[in-house]
Amino acid sequence: MKTVRRLLHGEILRAVAFVAASFLALFGFFDMVAELQELNRYEAQGYRLHHALLFIALKIPVHLYELLPISVLIGTILVMARLAQSSEFTILRTGGLDPMRALSSLMSLGLIFVALTFLIGDYAAPWADRQAIQLKGQFQGRLTIGQTGAWLKETQGQRHFAVNVRLFDGLEHMENIRIHEFNTQGKLLSISTASKALIQPKAWLLSDVERQTIAPTADAKQLNFTVEHAKEQVWPTQISADMVAAALLSPERMRTWELFRYMRHLSQNKQNAQAYEIEFWRKVFYPLSCLVMLVLAMPFAYLHFRSGQIAGHVFLGVLAGISFTLLSNLFGFVGNLHNWQPWLTSAAPALIYSAVSLGAFWWMVLRR
Repeated sequence: MKTVRRLLHGEILRAVAFVAASFLALFGFFDMVAELQELNRYEAQGYRLHHALLFIALKIPVHLYELLPISVLIGTILVMARLAQSSEFTILRTGGLDPMRALSSLMSLGLIFVALTFLIGDYAAPWADRQAIQLKGQFQGRLTIGQTGAWLKETQGQRHFAVNVRLFDGLEHMENIRIHEFNTQGKLLSISTASKALIQPKAWLLSDVERQTIAPTADAKQLNFTVEHAKEQVWPTQISADMVAAALLSPERMRTWELFRYMRHLSQNKQNAQAYEIEFWRKVFYPLSCLVMLVLAMPFAYLHFRSGQIAGHVFLGVLAGISFTLLSNLFGFVGNLHNWQPWLTSAAPALIYSAVSLGAFWWMVLRR
C-alpha cells in the first residue's frame, strides 16, 4: 500500500503543480497586459517596467490561493482518467486496492493541500497583497474608496468614537483623519482632526492635530468651544490596520484571525457584521474545498475510457469545479441578502458537492 500511495501521490502532485503553473502563467499574462496601461498612466510618477514585474510577482500568491482547489480538481482528474484509460488503476484494483483504501489515500494527500491552501491564504497572500498595494501606492499617491473614505466605530468605556479615514496606504500610514467623540447620551464632546496618522500597536500616532472640545459652562446654560493644537498626539484604540483596510478594501485578503477580530469589533459596537461573518467562515471552509475536489475526481478512476473520450470527461470535471466556485459566490451573496446563518452559508456548497461526489462514487463503485 505504501508503494501504491507513493505512486498516486507523486502523479497527482506533479499534475497539480503543472496545472497550477499553467494557470499562473495565464493570469500573469493578463496582469502584464493590465500593467502596460499602468506604465503609461504613472510614467510621470516614475513607474517603470521593473516595478510592474515586481507587482505581478507579488500577485502570484493571491492567484495561487484562488486557483489551488480547481488545480487540485483538474490535476487529479487528469491522473485518474489516465490511469483508468491505460488500465493501470484496474491492475491496482485487482491487486487489492479497494475503493475505501483508494479514497483514504487521496484524503491523506488532500490534507496536505488543505494545509498548503490555508498557509498561502492566511500568510503568503495577505503579505504579498499588502506589499503590492504599498508598491503601487508610491506612484498612485493614495488609496481610498468613494468620496467619504472609511468610517469606523469604537466604544471605550463611557465614550463612543466615530472615526473617518480618507486616505490609507494599506499598511500603516493614513491621511486626513477625523475622530468624533460622544458620550453615552449621544452628545458630541469633541472633534479631533489630524493630517496624518501612523498605526501602532493599540494606538494611533496622530500628527498635526487640532482638537475642538465642546463642554457646558458651570451653570450648564451655555456651551464653551475650545481649540487645542498639538504637533503629535497618541490616541489609544483597538482599531488595527486590518480593520481600516477592511473598511476601505475588500476583506478577502485579510487573515482569518484579523477578520475574526474585526467581526467581533463590529458586533461589540452594534454594527452589522453579516458580510464579514460570511467571509470569515468562507476562509475557514475554503481550504477544505481541496478535499471536496479530490472526492469529486475519484469516480473518474472507475470510468472506462475509449480513445478520445478522456478530454470530454476532463472538460466535464472542469465545469464541475467552476460551478462549485460560482455556487460558493452565489451562496455568499444570497446568504448576506437574506441574513442566513454565516457558517451554514459558507459550508453549504462544500456539503452539497461532497454529497454529490460521494453519491457518484458509491453508485459507480458499488452499483456498477
